[in-house]
Amino acid sequence: MKLNCDLGESFGAWTMPVDSAMMALIDQANIACGFHAGDPLVMKNALARAKAHNVAIGAHPSYPDLQGFGRRSMQLPASELSALIQYQVSALAGMASLFDLPLSYVKPHGALYNDMMKNSELRHVVMQSIAEFDVNLSLMVQATNQNETLQKEADSYGISLLFEAFADRRYTDEGLLTSRTLQGAVLTENEAFEQAKQLIEFGTVTSSTGKTIPVEADTLCVHGDTQGAVEITRKIRQLLS
Repeated sequence: MKLNCDLGESFGAWTMPVDSAMMALIDQANIACGFHAGDPLVMKNALARAKAHNVAIGAHPSYPDLQGFGRRSMQLPASELSALIQYQVSALAGMASLFDLPLSYVKPHGALYNDMMKNSELRHVVMQSIAEFDVNLSLMVQATNQNETLQKEADSYGISLLFEAFADRRYTDEGLLTSRTLQGAVLTENEAFEQAKQLIEFGTVTSSTGKTIPVEADTLCVHGDTQGAVEITRKIRQLLS
């Protein structure tokens, strides 16, 4: 299983201090494209670190929501959302070319990611946007009991999927993520490591009510803004090794 993290999410006076440490521990970096966080210099620095550590890069586009860190849902026409996604992916792909780095995949951020998982119409907009840009790019989606159905949807656009699980987020009984507005949605350092261990060793997670849920995933995410993110990721890397 691969390890991934959302990085390049500093913006102005808002600094995410873990980028350097995390980049040395992960396999895949989801780099913000400026619409929820990040700016040209932050993006460039993140790409330089990815190249130095031989980390695969993915674009991390979001709704245009700097004030809300991309965690607020927006109702946008399909044509506008498609253009917004393609604009952000283009920005990262262009900057990556400065380092001779290929863009490998796209992982939507925050509310866009969650909305995409719940709304098939929105998901198709995202898939079509990626296919129009480059069919060689994979789309990272949450691993659920609908993996096969999602891959069939992606097949119709000629793109592949990367299925993702989360070390540091609590799961609902439906196998989705508990809303960040609810207490306990983000796991503690110990809880996150134990969930990661369960995912790696057994391919399951335990939901908020104690239900065991099978999760077939290709990659495991630790969020850079989770308390203790670096230590959690270091322990998971040791476990994987």
